[in-house]
Amino acid sequence: MHNATDRALTGLGLAAALLLALPAVPAVASADLAAKKMCMGCHRVDERRNGPSFRDIARRYAGQPDAVATLSRKVITGGHGAWGRVPMPANPQVSEAEARQIVQWILTHR
Repeated sequence: MHNATDRALTGLGLAAALLLALPAVPAVASADLAAKKMCMGCHRVDERRNGPSFRDIARRYAGQPDAVATLSRKVITGGHGAWGRVPMPANPQVSEAEARQIVQWILTHR
């Protein structure tokens, strides 16, 4: 029979294993989510389309502590002037949580 310490350590080991597995899931889910939310209509990972590539976005915002919040807000409300004359339309159908997930995925493309 296991004592309380053994059970706690086993539980911590299981929790750690689950947490280590989680980062792999959002990267795939975010690509699918970006496609589902129509981001790919104007953006590509490695090339400019109507908007900048995700790689260019990730490079511009690299190291900025507020990048996720700033870009999530732009995803939802739109923007203009940051990347040229073509404005980014608002995407009110994207929730705050979805925007954050997409932006976190975009920022991995440096």
